[in-house]
Amino acid sequence: MRHRLGRECLYVPSCRLGLYVALRHWCPPGGRVLMSPVNDDVIFFVVLAAGLRPVQAPLDARDGSIDMAAVPESDWRGLSAVLTTNLYGNPDPAPGLRARCDTLGIPLIEDAAHAIGSEVGGRPVGAFGDASVFSLSKHVGAKTGGFLTVADPALRTALASARDELLSPSRLGAEIRYALRPYAEAGVRGLRMVRAAHAALRLLGQEEREDIRMPLRPGELRRALAGAPGLTDFHSWVRVDMHDYRLRPGRTRLRRTERLLAGIDERLDAHRRGTERLLATAWAAPAAEGPVQPLFRVPLLVEDRDTAIAALARHRVTTGYLYDPPLDAYAGDAFTDPSPAPGPAAWFARHALPADPRHADQVIAVLTELGARPARRGRAEVGG
Repeated sequence: MRHRLGRECLYVPSCRLGLYVALRHWCPPGGRVLMSPVNDDVIFFVVLAAGLRPVQAPLDARDGSIDMAAVPESDWRGLSAVLTTNLYGNPDPAPGLRARCDTLGIPLIEDAAHAIGSEVGGRPVGAFGDASVFSLSKHVGAKTGGFLTVADPALRTALASARDELLSPSRLGAEIRYALRPYAEAGVRGLRMVRAAHAALRLLGQEEREDIRMPLRPGELRRALAGAPGLTDFHSWVRVDMHDYRLRPGRTRLRRTERLLAGIDERLDAHRRGTERLLATAWAAPAAEGPVQPLFRVPLLVEDRDTAIAALARHRVTTGYLYDPPLDAYAGDAFTDPSPAPGPAAWFARHALPADPRHADQVIAVLTELGARPARRGRAEVGG
C-alpha cells in the first residue's frame, strides 16, 4: 500500500477504527464535518462518536459523489474537515475538495473503503487527503483489517499509539471463528441454505439489521452524545456487522489477509472487466471519461429496485451495500445538519442497485429477463 499510494500506511483492524483515529487526531470535539448522506450508517455513528457534527452534502444523482458546486458558502464556513465516501469506488472530486480544504485551512479525510484501485485526476484515491482509510474487507475479501494512510509520515508514531490505546486483546475464540468462517459460508452457499442461515442468526440475535438502516434509538443516542468523544457509549452502533472492529489481530487473520492482499491486482482486473460490462448497459449512468475504474459495486439505476433485488435473489445473487434512506432523512436534524439539496441523494439512494462486477453477466441476464426499466430523473433530482 505504501508503494501504491506513495505515503505512509498504518494497519488497523477495521476501516471504521482507522477513521475514528483520524477524526480524533485532526478534528476538535464539537467540530462540523461535511460528508455524504448516502453512506453506511456505521460511518455516521463513527463521526458522532468522535464528538463531531455531521453536515450532509448535496450529491450528484449520477454516481452519488459530492456535488461541490451545490454546497452553500454558509456550509463551507465553520467546517472542521471534509470526509469523502468514494461510493462503490466512484471517486469524489478529490482535487477540487483538496483545493477548497487548503483554502479553508481544514483537513481532507478520504474514506476509500470501496476505492482500492480507483483513480481521480491521474492519482490514486486516498492520495489527496491529510489522511485516508482503506478496507481489506471489500476488494481484498479478508473480512477484517484495513489501513490508515497519512500524508505526513512523521505522524505515524502518534497515530499508532492512538490506535493501540483503542485495541482490545486478541482472543483465541475470535481467531477460531475467523478461521472457520470461510468454510461455513461456502457450505451454506453450496447447500443453498442462505435464507435458513439468516433466519437462524436472527433467532440467535446475531443478525442486527432487519432493514437497510440499523435502528437509530434516538433516546440512547442522545445519552451517548453527552459522553462524546469516545467509542464506549457508541459501541452498540459502531460494532454492527463487525464485532471485532477493535480486536488486536492474531496470526491467523494477518496471514490470511497477507495472502489475499497479494492477489489484489488479479481481483482489481476482475472488477474492472465486470465494471466495463455493466457500464455498457442501459441501467448505468454515463461513464466518466478516462480508464474504467475497478468499482467495488456498480450502481445500476433501476426504476423498481426492490423487484430487481428479489429477482436477483431468486438466482442466488445477493444485493448488499444499500444506503437508503439518506442519512439526513434517517437521523433527522436532531443529529445532523441536513443537505440543502436533498433531492438528488434521495433519488440515487432509492434507485441505486449495487451490482457486483464479478457477476456482471448473471446480473445483466436476470435484469434483462425481468424487463427492468432504467430509472429516469426528473428536474428535482437533476439539481437541488
